[in-house]
Amino acid sequence: MLKKLKRFISKLGPGFITGASDDDPSGIATYSQTGAQFGYSQLWTAPFSFPFMATIQEMCGRIGMVTGRGLSGVISKHYSKQILYFAVTLLLLANTVNIGADLGAMASSGQLLLPQVPFIVWLLAITVLNLILEVFVSYKIYARYLKYLTFSLFAYIIVVFIVKQDWTRVAFATFIPNFTLSKEYFLNIVAILGTTISPYLFFWQADEEVEEEVEFHKIRGMGKGVPKITKIDIRAMRIDTIIGMFFSNLVMFFIIVTAASTLSVGGITNINTAADAAQALRPIAGEFTFLLFAAGVIGTGLLAVPVLSGSASYAIAESLGWRAGLYRKLKQAHGFYGVITIATLIGLMVNFTGIQPFKLLYYTAVLNGLIAPPLMVLILLISNNKNIMGKHTNSPISNIMGWLITVVMALSALALIATYFIK
Repeated sequence: MLKKLKRFISKLGPGFITGASDDDPSGIATYSQTGAQFGYSQLWTAPFSFPFMATIQEMCGRIGMVTGRGLSGVISKHYSKQILYFAVTLLLLANTVNIGADLGAMASSGQLLLPQVPFIVWLLAITVLNLILEVFVSYKIYARYLKYLTFSLFAYIIVVFIVKQDWTRVAFATFIPNFTLSKEYFLNIVAILGTTISPYLFFWQADEEVEEEVEFHKIRGMGKGVPKITKIDIRAMRIDTIIGMFFSNLVMFFIIVTAASTLSVGGITNINTAADAAQALRPIAGEFTFLLFAAGVIGTGLLAVPVLSGSASYAIAESLGWRAGLYRKLKQAHGFYGVITIATLIGLMVNFTGIQPFKLLYYTAVLNGLIAPPLMVLILLISNNKNIMGKHTNSPISNIMGWLITVVMALSALALIATYFIK
Protein backbone atom coordinates (compact mmCIF):
# COMPACT_ATOMS: atom_id res chain seq x y z
CA MET A 1 0.00 0.00 0.00
CA LEU A 2 2.81 2.40 0.96
CA LYS A 3 4.70 1.56 -2.25
CA LYS A 4 1.62 2.28 -4.35
CA LEU A 5 1.15 5.60 -2.56
CA LYS A 6 4.80 6.56 -3.17
CA ARG A 7 4.49 5.57 -6.85
CA PHE A 8 1.32 7.65 -7.19
CA ILE A 9 2.90 10.69 -5.52
CA SER A 10 6.06 10.39 -7.63
CA LYS A 11 3.95 10.79 -10.78
CA LEU A 12 2.39 14.02 -9.60
CA GLY A 13 3.87 17.15 -11.11
CA PRO A 14 3.49 20.94 -11.07
CA GLY A 15 -0.27 20.78 -10.47
CA PHE A 16 0.07 18.85 -7.23
CA ILE A 17 3.02 20.92 -6.00
CA THR A 18 1.06 24.09 -6.79
CA GLY A 19 -1.96 22.80 -4.89
CA ALA A 20 0.12 21.68 -1.93
CA SER A 21 1.96 25.01 -1.75
CA ASP A 22 -1.42 26.77 -1.73
CA ASP A 23 -1.98 25.36 1.76
CA ASP A 24 0.87 27.52 2.98
CA PRO A 25 0.97 29.19 6.41
CA SER A 26 -1.23 31.97 5.02
CA GLY A 27 -3.84 29.40 4.02
CA ILE A 28 -3.67 27.59 7.36
CA ALA A 29 -4.11 30.89 9.22
CA THR A 30 -6.97 32.08 7.02
CA TYR A 31 -8.92 28.82 7.20
CA SER A 32 -8.35 28.62 10.96
CA GLN A 33 -9.59 32.19 11.38
CA THR A 34 -12.63 31.37 9.24
CA GLY A 35 -13.66 28.42 11.42
CA ALA A 36 -12.87 30.25 14.66
CA GLN A 37 -14.76 33.43 13.76
CA PHE A 38 -17.66 32.14 11.68
CA GLY A 39 -17.98 28.53 12.82
CA TYR A 40 -19.35 26.31 10.05
CA SER A 41 -21.13 29.13 8.20
CA GLN A 42 -18.46 29.67 5.51
CA LEU A 43 -17.80 25.99 4.76
CA TRP A 44 -19.54 26.47 1.41
CA THR A 45 -16.48 28.37 0.16
CA ALA A 46 -14.47 25.11 -0.10
CA PRO A 47 -16.62 23.28 -2.70
CA PHE A 48 -17.43 26.62 -4.32
CA SER A 49 -13.80 27.64 -4.92
CA PHE A 50 -12.49 24.22 -6.05
CA PRO A 51 -13.78 24.14 -9.68
CA PHE A 52 -12.85 27.78 -10.23
CA MET A 53 -9.38 27.31 -8.76
CA ALA A 54 -8.82 24.24 -10.96
CA THR A 55 -10.05 26.12 -14.05
CA ILE A 56 -7.74 29.11 -13.60
CA GLN A 57 -4.71 26.95 -12.77
CA GLU A 58 -5.40 24.72 -15.78
CA MET A 59 -5.32 27.81 -18.00
CA CYS A 60 -1.97 28.84 -16.53
CA GLY A 61 -0.53 25.36 -16.95
CA ARG A 62 -1.78 25.17 -20.54
CA ILE A 63 -0.28 28.58 -21.38
CA GLY A 64 3.12 27.41 -20.15
CA MET A 65 2.91 24.07 -21.94
CA VAL A 66 1.81 25.46 -25.31
CA THR A 67 4.11 28.49 -25.49
CA GLY A 68 7.23 27.22 -23.73
CA ARG A 69 7.20 30.48 -21.74
CA GLY A 70 6.03 31.63 -18.34
CA LEU A 71 3.21 34.15 -18.01
CA SER A 72 5.51 37.18 -17.92
CA GLY A 73 7.40 35.84 -20.95
CA VAL A 74 4.13 35.54 -22.88
CA ILE A 75 2.99 39.01 -21.79
CA SER A 76 6.38 40.48 -22.71
CA LYS A 77 6.20 38.99 -26.22
CA HIS A 78 2.57 39.71 -27.08
CA TYR A 79 1.49 42.73 -25.01
CA SER A 80 2.69 46.24 -24.26
CA LYS A 81 5.36 47.10 -21.69
CA GLN A 82 2.73 48.93 -19.62
CA ILE A 83 0.65 45.76 -19.24
CA LEU A 84 3.77 43.73 -18.49
CA TYR A 85 5.01 46.11 -15.78
CA PHE A 86 1.51 46.36 -14.28
CA ALA A 87 1.21 42.58 -13.98
CA VAL A 88 4.72 42.09 -12.60
CA THR A 89 4.30 44.94 -10.09
CA LEU A 90 1.09 43.42 -8.74
CA LEU A 91 2.80 40.05 -8.41
CA LEU A 92 5.85 41.48 -6.65
CA LEU A 93 3.70 43.40 -4.17
CA ALA A 94 1.64 40.36 -3.24
CA ASN A 95 4.59 37.95 -3.17
CA THR A 96 6.98 39.97 -1.02
CA VAL A 97 4.31 40.52 1.64
CA ASN A 98 3.35 36.84 1.45
CA ILE A 99 6.98 35.74 1.79
CA GLY A 100 7.39 37.90 4.88
CA ALA A 101 4.17 36.62 6.42
CA ASP A 102 5.14 32.98 5.83
CA LEU A 103 8.64 33.48 7.25
CA GLY A 104 7.18 35.16 10.33
CA ALA A 105 4.65 32.38 10.85
CA MET A 106 7.36 29.73 10.55
CA ALA A 107 9.47 31.57 13.12
CA SER A 108 6.48 32.01 15.42
CA SER A 109 5.73 28.29 15.14
CA GLY A 110 9.35 27.49 15.91
CA GLN A 111 9.00 29.43 19.13
CA LEU A 112 6.27 27.02 20.21
CA LEU A 113 8.96 24.33 20.28
CA LEU A 114 11.80 26.40 21.75
CA PRO A 115 10.26 29.49 23.38
CA GLN A 116 13.58 30.44 24.93
CA VAL A 117 14.94 31.21 21.44
CA PRO A 118 13.93 34.79 20.50
CA PHE A 119 11.60 35.33 17.55
CA ILE A 120 14.26 37.32 15.64
CA VAL A 121 16.73 34.41 15.90
CA TRP A 122 14.14 31.96 14.57
CA LEU A 123 13.23 34.40 11.80
CA LEU A 124 16.84 34.90 10.66
CA ALA A 125 17.63 31.18 10.87
CA ILE A 126 14.58 30.20 8.81
CA THR A 127 15.30 32.93 6.26
CA VAL A 128 18.90 31.75 5.83
CA LEU A 129 17.74 28.11 5.55
CA ASN A 130 15.25 29.08 2.85
CA LEU A 131 17.85 30.99 0.87
CA ILE A 132 20.35 28.13 1.04
CA LEU A 133 17.74 25.65 -0.17
CA GLU A 134 16.45 27.98 -2.90
CA VAL A 135 19.83 28.98 -4.31
CA PHE A 136 22.02 25.93 -3.82
CA VAL A 137 19.65 22.96 -3.84
CA SER A 138 17.45 21.97 -6.77
CA TYR A 139 13.84 22.71 -5.86
CA LYS A 140 12.76 19.46 -7.50
CA ILE A 141 15.06 17.51 -5.20
CA TYR A 142 13.89 18.88 -1.88
CA ALA A 143 10.26 19.41 -2.99
CA ARG A 144 10.23 15.67 -3.61
CA TYR A 145 10.63 15.18 0.14
CA LEU A 146 8.85 18.29 1.38
CA LYS A 147 5.58 17.26 -0.23
CA TYR A 148 5.46 14.39 2.26
CA LEU A 149 5.54 16.95 5.08
CA THR A 150 2.31 18.41 3.74
CA PHE A 151 0.61 15.20 4.83
CA SER A 152 0.95 16.46 8.41
CA LEU A 153 -2.06 18.58 7.40
CA PHE A 154 -4.12 15.39 7.44
CA ALA A 155 -4.09 15.79 11.22
CA TYR A 156 -6.90 18.33 10.71
CA ILE A 157 -8.94 15.62 9.01
CA ILE A 158 -8.41 13.19 11.89
CA VAL A 159 -9.44 15.81 14.46
CA VAL A 160 -12.75 16.30 12.68
CA PHE A 161 -13.68 12.67 13.33
CA ILE A 162 -12.44 12.67 16.92
CA VAL A 163 -14.31 15.78 18.03
CA LYS A 164 -18.10 15.55 18.14
CA GLN A 165 -19.63 17.20 15.08
CA ASP A 166 -23.12 18.26 14.15
CA TRP A 167 -22.94 16.61 10.73
CA THR A 168 -26.34 17.87 9.65
CA ARG A 169 -25.17 21.40 10.31
CA VAL A 170 -21.85 20.71 8.55
CA ALA A 171 -23.64 19.38 5.45
CA PHE A 172 -26.05 22.31 5.39
CA ALA A 173 -23.23 24.87 5.70
CA THR A 174 -21.23 23.07 2.98
CA PHE A 175 -23.90 23.21 0.30
CA ILE A 176 -26.10 26.17 1.31
CA PRO A 177 -24.24 29.51 1.17
CA ASN A 178 -24.74 31.87 4.07
CA PHE A 179 -24.31 35.62 3.56
CA THR A 180 -24.00 38.48 6.01
CA LEU A 181 -23.67 42.08 4.88
CA SER A 182 -20.82 43.12 7.17
CA LYS A 183 -17.25 44.31 6.83
CA GLU A 184 -15.93 41.28 8.70
CA TYR A 185 -17.83 38.87 6.44
CA PHE A 186 -16.58 40.39 3.17
CA LEU A 187 -13.06 40.72 4.57
CA ASN A 188 -13.01 36.99 5.22
CA ILE A 189 -14.52 36.07 1.85
CA VAL A 190 -11.84 38.10 0.07
CA ALA A 191 -9.19 36.45 2.27
CA ILE A 192 -10.46 32.94 1.49
CA LEU A 193 -10.64 33.56 -2.27
CA GLY A 194 -7.26 35.31 -2.17
CA THR A 195 -5.50 32.44 -0.42
CA THR A 196 -7.04 29.77 -2.69
CA ILE A 197 -6.85 31.60 -6.03
CA SER A 198 -3.55 33.41 -5.55
CA PRO A 199 -1.46 35.43 -8.05
CA TYR A 200 1.78 33.59 -7.29
CA LEU A 201 0.16 30.27 -8.21
CA PHE A 202 -0.73 31.61 -11.68
CA PHE A 203 2.87 32.44 -12.56
CA TRP A 204 4.37 29.47 -10.77
CA GLN A 205 2.42 26.72 -12.51
CA ALA A 206 2.99 28.17 -15.98
CA ASP A 207 6.74 28.36 -15.32
CA GLU A 208 6.92 24.89 -13.80
CA GLU A 209 5.20 23.34 -16.81
CA VAL A 210 7.95 24.93 -18.91
CA GLU A 211 10.60 23.61 -16.49
CA GLU A 212 9.26 20.10 -17.09
CA GLU A 213 9.47 20.60 -20.85
CA VAL A 214 13.10 21.61 -20.47
CA GLU A 215 13.78 18.61 -18.25
CA PHE A 216 12.25 16.22 -20.80
CA HIS A 217 14.10 17.94 -23.69
CA LYS A 218 10.99 19.23 -25.45
CA ILE A 219 12.62 22.67 -25.63
CA ARG A 220 16.19 23.89 -25.07
CA GLY A 221 15.29 26.40 -22.36
CA MET A 222 12.63 28.83 -21.19
CA GLY A 223 11.49 30.84 -24.20
CA LYS A 224 13.76 28.84 -26.50
CA GLY A 225 11.50 27.01 -28.89
CA VAL A 226 7.85 26.01 -29.07
CA PRO A 227 7.16 22.51 -27.73
CA LYS A 228 5.03 19.99 -29.58
CA ILE A 229 2.04 19.39 -27.33
CA THR A 230 -0.45 16.57 -27.74
CA LYS A 231 -3.93 16.08 -26.32
CA ILE A 232 -2.45 13.42 -24.04
CA ASP A 233 -0.02 15.99 -22.58
CA ILE A 234 -2.84 18.45 -21.94
CA ARG A 235 -5.01 15.74 -20.38
CA ALA A 236 -2.19 14.64 -18.05
CA MET A 237 -1.63 18.23 -16.95
CA ARG A 238 -5.35 18.69 -16.28
CA ILE A 239 -5.54 15.54 -14.16
CA ASP A 240 -2.45 16.58 -12.20
CA THR A 241 -3.92 20.06 -11.67
CA ILE A 242 -7.34 18.78 -10.59
CA ILE A 243 -5.72 16.40 -8.08
CA GLY A 244 -3.56 19.21 -6.69
CA MET A 245 -6.45 21.66 -6.36
CA PHE A 246 -8.73 18.99 -4.86
CA PHE A 247 -6.11 18.17 -2.23
CA SER A 248 -5.72 21.87 -1.46
CA ASN A 249 -9.46 22.43 -1.03
CA LEU A 250 -9.95 19.21 0.91
CA VAL A 251 -7.41 20.43 3.47
CA MET A 252 -9.12 23.83 3.46
CA PHE A 253 -12.50 22.23 4.23
CA PHE A 254 -11.21 20.18 7.14
CA ILE A 255 -9.18 23.02 8.67
CA ILE A 256 -12.35 25.14 8.75
CA VAL A 257 -14.39 22.30 10.29
CA THR A 258 -11.63 21.58 12.82
CA ALA A 259 -11.34 25.23 13.87
CA ALA A 260 -15.11 25.58 14.08
CA SER A 261 -15.49 22.54 16.34
CA THR A 262 -12.50 23.31 18.59
CA LEU A 263 -11.46 26.97 18.56
CA SER A 264 -14.89 28.51 18.02
CA VAL A 265 -16.56 26.21 20.53
CA GLY A 266 -13.74 26.93 22.99
CA GLY A 267 -14.27 30.66 22.73
CA ILE A 268 -11.21 31.44 20.56
CA THR A 269 -12.75 33.55 17.80
CA ASN A 270 -9.76 35.71 16.88
CA ILE A 271 -6.41 34.10 16.06
CA ASN A 272 -3.49 36.38 16.89
CA THR A 273 -0.69 33.91 17.60
CA ALA A 274 0.61 30.51 16.54
CA ALA A 275 -0.40 29.16 19.94
CA ASP A 276 -4.01 30.21 19.28
CA ALA A 277 -4.09 28.41 15.93
CA ALA A 278 -2.32 25.32 17.27
CA GLN A 279 -5.05 24.64 19.84
CA ALA A 280 -7.21 23.22 17.06
CA LEU A 281 -4.97 20.12 17.00
CA ARG A 282 -5.00 19.50 20.76
CA PRO A 283 -7.76 16.83 20.62
CA ILE A 284 -5.48 14.56 18.59
CA ALA A 285 -1.96 15.64 19.61
CA GLY A 286 -2.36 16.47 23.31
CA GLU A 287 0.99 17.60 24.68
CA PHE A 288 2.47 17.21 21.19
CA THR A 289 0.06 19.80 19.76
CA PHE A 290 2.74 22.44 19.23
CA LEU A 291 5.10 19.92 17.62
CA LEU A 292 2.51 18.74 15.10
CA PHE A 293 1.36 22.26 14.32
CA ALA A 294 4.93 23.55 13.91
CA ALA A 295 5.76 20.65 11.58
CA GLY A 296 2.79 21.56 9.39
CA VAL A 297 3.50 25.29 9.27
CA ILE A 298 7.26 25.01 8.82
CA GLY A 299 6.91 22.20 6.26
CA THR A 300 4.35 24.04 4.15
CA GLY A 301 6.35 27.24 4.54
CA LEU A 302 9.52 25.61 3.22
CA LEU A 303 7.46 24.40 0.27
CA ALA A 304 5.70 27.72 -0.35
CA VAL A 305 8.41 30.38 0.12
CA PRO A 306 10.47 29.11 -2.86
CA VAL A 307 7.26 29.13 -4.91
CA LEU A 308 6.61 32.76 -3.91
CA SER A 309 10.13 34.03 -4.48
CA GLY A 310 10.60 31.81 -7.53
CA SER A 311 7.46 33.03 -9.27
CA ALA A 312 8.54 36.65 -8.64
CA SER A 313 11.98 35.90 -10.03
CA TYR A 314 10.59 34.16 -13.11
CA ALA A 315 8.42 37.21 -13.79
CA ILE A 316 11.27 39.72 -13.57
CA ALA A 317 13.84 37.57 -15.35
CA GLU A 318 11.54 36.86 -18.30
CA SER A 319 10.49 40.52 -18.45
CA LEU A 320 14.12 41.65 -18.71
CA GLY A 321 15.30 38.82 -20.95
CA TRP A 322 17.55 37.25 -18.29
CA ARG A 323 18.32 33.58 -18.06
CA ALA A 324 15.67 32.02 -15.86
CA GLY A 325 14.85 28.64 -14.42
CA LEU A 326 15.39 26.57 -11.32
CA TYR A 327 16.99 23.98 -13.55
CA ARG A 328 19.93 26.38 -13.96
CA LYS A 329 22.86 26.61 -11.55
CA LEU A 330 23.65 29.84 -9.70
CA LYS A 331 26.58 30.64 -12.00
CA GLN A 332 24.28 30.31 -15.03
CA ALA A 333 21.57 32.68 -13.78
CA HIS A 334 22.93 35.27 -11.34
CA GLY A 335 20.07 37.70 -11.95
CA PHE A 336 17.38 35.05 -11.50
CA TYR A 337 18.76 33.87 -8.16
CA GLY A 338 19.56 37.44 -7.20
CA VAL A 339 15.87 38.34 -7.44
CA ILE A 340 14.98 35.28 -5.33
CA THR A 341 17.42 36.47 -2.66
CA ILE A 342 16.23 40.09 -2.73
CA ALA A 343 12.54 39.12 -2.65
CA THR A 344 13.17 36.88 0.35
CA LEU A 345 15.11 39.57 2.21
CA ILE A 346 12.47 42.23 1.51
CA GLY A 347 9.89 39.76 2.76
CA LEU A 348 11.96 39.36 5.91
CA MET A 349 11.66 43.11 6.58
CA VAL A 350 7.86 42.89 6.49
CA ASN A 351 8.07 41.25 9.91
CA PHE A 352 9.26 44.51 11.46
CA THR A 353 5.93 46.26 10.83
CA GLY A 354 4.74 45.34 14.32
CA ILE A 355 1.82 43.22 13.07
CA GLN A 356 1.44 39.84 14.77
CA PRO A 357 2.75 37.10 12.37
CA PHE A 358 -0.54 35.21 12.19
CA LYS A 359 -2.54 38.41 11.70
CA LEU A 360 -0.12 39.35 8.91
CA LEU A 361 -0.87 36.01 7.22
CA TYR A 362 -4.57 36.85 7.19
CA TYR A 363 -4.05 40.34 5.77
CA THR A 364 -1.76 38.84 3.12
CA ALA A 365 -4.62 36.62 1.97
CA VAL A 366 -6.84 39.70 1.71
CA LEU A 367 -4.16 41.47 -0.36
CA ASN A 368 -3.99 38.49 -2.74
CA GLY A 369 -7.77 38.61 -3.09
CA LEU A 370 -7.66 42.28 -4.09
CA ILE A 371 -4.81 41.82 -6.58
CA ALA A 372 -5.91 38.58 -8.29
CA PRO A 373 -8.87 39.79 -10.47
CA PRO A 374 -6.93 42.02 -12.92
CA LEU A 375 -4.33 39.27 -13.39
CA MET A 376 -7.12 36.75 -14.03
CA VAL A 377 -8.52 39.01 -16.77
CA LEU A 378 -5.10 38.94 -18.41
CA ILE A 379 -4.90 35.14 -18.13
CA LEU A 380 -8.32 34.79 -19.77
CA LEU A 381 -7.29 37.09 -22.63
CA ILE A 382 -4.07 35.15 -23.22
CA SER A 383 -5.70 31.71 -23.06
CA ASN A 384 -8.31 32.82 -25.64
CA ASN A 385 -5.79 34.35 -28.04
CA LYS A 386 -5.35 32.03 -31.04
CA ASN A 387 -2.14 33.82 -32.07
CA ILE A 388 -0.64 32.65 -28.77
CA MET A 389 -2.45 29.38 -28.02
CA GLY A 390 -3.24 28.11 -31.51
CA LYS A 391 -5.79 25.30 -31.29
CA HIS A 392 -5.39 25.07 -27.50
CA THR A 393 -7.57 28.05 -26.58
CA ASN A 394 -10.18 27.86 -23.81
CA SER A 395 -13.29 25.74 -24.13
CA PRO A 396 -16.67 27.49 -23.63
CA ILE A 397 -16.96 25.94 -20.15
CA SER A 398 -13.50 27.21 -19.15
CA ASN A 399 -14.46 30.69 -20.29
CA ILE A 400 -17.73 30.67 -18.37
CA MET A 401 -16.02 29.44 -15.21
CA GLY A 402 -13.05 31.78 -15.61
CA TRP A 403 -15.04 34.94 -16.19
CA LEU A 404 -17.56 34.05 -13.49
CA ILE A 405 -14.97 33.69 -10.72
CA THR A 406 -13.14 36.80 -11.93
CA VAL A 407 -16.37 38.81 -11.61
CA VAL A 408 -17.17 37.24 -8.22
CA MET A 409 -13.72 38.08 -6.83
CA ALA A 410 -13.84 41.61 -8.26
CA LEU A 411 -17.29 42.26 -6.80
CA SER A 412 -16.22 40.81 -3.43
CA ALA A 413 -13.22 43.14 -3.39
CA LEU A 414 -15.39 46.14 -4.31
CA ALA A 415 -17.96 45.18 -1.66
CA LEU A 416 -15.20 45.00 0.94
CA ILE A 417 -13.86 48.40 -0.06
CA ALA A 418 -17.40 49.82 0.02
CA THR A 419 -17.95 48.66 3.62
CA TYR A 420 -15.13 50.98 4.72
CA PHE A 421 -16.94 53.97 3.24
CA ILE A 422 -20.56 53.08 4.02
CA LYS A 423 -21.45 53.52 7.69
